[in-house]
Amino acid sequence: MELNRRTVIAGAAAAGIAATTLGGTAHAAGGRKPAKELFGKLADGTKVYRWSLENGGTRLKVLSWGGVVQSLEIPDRHGRYKNVSLGFDNIEDYVAKTPYFGALIGRYGNRIAKGQFTLDGKSYQLSVNDGVNSLHGGAKGFDKHVWDVEGFTSGSDVGLVLHYTSVDGEMGYPGTLKAKVTYTLTRHGDWRIDYEATTDKATVVNLTSHVYWNLAGEGSGSIYDHELKIAASRYTPVDSGLIPTGELAKVAGTPFDFRHTKTVGADIRVANQQLLYGKGIDHNWVLDKGITAKPEHIATLRDPSSGRTLKIATDQPGLQFYSGNFLDGTLVGTGGHIYRQGDALCLETQHFPDSPNQPKFPSTVLRPGETYRSTTVHSFSA
Repeated sequence: MELNRRTVIAGAAAAGIAATTLGGTAHAAGGRKPAKELFGKLADGTKVYRWSLENGGTRLKVLSWGGVVQSLEIPDRHGRYKNVSLGFDNIEDYVAKTPYFGALIGRYGNRIAKGQFTLDGKSYQLSVNDGVNSLHGGAKGFDKHVWDVEGFTSGSDVGLVLHYTSVDGEMGYPGTLKAKVTYTLTRHGDWRIDYEATTDKATVVNLTSHVYWNLAGEGSGSIYDHELKIAASRYTPVDSGLIPTGELAKVAGTPFDFRHTKTVGADIRVANQQLLYGKGIDHNWVLDKGITAKPEHIATLRDPSSGRTLKIATDQPGLQFYSGNFLDGTLVGTGGHIYRQGDALCLETQHFPDSPNQPKFPSTVLRPGETYRSTTVHSFSA
């Protein structure tokens, strides 16, 4: 039988007692106050801090370096906690080796072809760091900066507010962009991300989070037996450089059809040109709901062995599903395990790749006087 922690907490609160969740204690009147500790120092002496949050049975550890989710622990059906996200146990590996483990991504999540785009008649050349293309904001994107972080409690919620200002011209992008990201753990154990950004010049922006998920536990092996469902009947095929062709292709009859629950590995070895380009799955799904005013449920991921389930809701039009294809056995994670291909997957809510060069895609342009806003909610159960 599947137990949902929302039910456990709500029942305990109604009875007027402390809300006991699977494997831990959640405070019905609110979670534990965010705690801060030194995680390490950069080569120039800059201090990097780790913040710890706990609420509703979810435990979250976040670094000021890149807004990185270093650890996210949730219980299985028997109440046993495990960290379900990939990461490192030291700042040196994050600086030198990380493939965006748990990081905030900006200014532009995903790829921009040849690192170029034209806006209002002016051409811009971005930092190129993925072959001839720009990936995740360039060689020094938002994931490679120290953010200002403040902890907060609000009613029964706890969280962090992260700030970073990207100056005009950074990585080639126009305008000074002021970014604010709020991580909230709710009393139900949901992890909510609220993104905001403003600019003083017309620019493009596409912020996202790059957590690598393995619901069986970090370092436990392949996620190919995880069950996944995505509410999308189309996806964006790519060329050999993983840049969208511009087509919004139907998933029906392809390995990319996750409209009905199936295992991640069910079709990942099928002979398919798109899978060859990505060395597996590394594609954007066109969500059926489109852009919405509020987050709507768009994906469910479940590990049968532990019973852990992740449900994702977002207001964004796209979901980048990446099956951990480039994990090559050279990285050792927080639990002392080597990460190999397929040992985790990413589900990144965002606008489409290369939108600045694709007029038929939803626009990612942000202008002075406007505020970029986006919300994604991760809900856990077992």
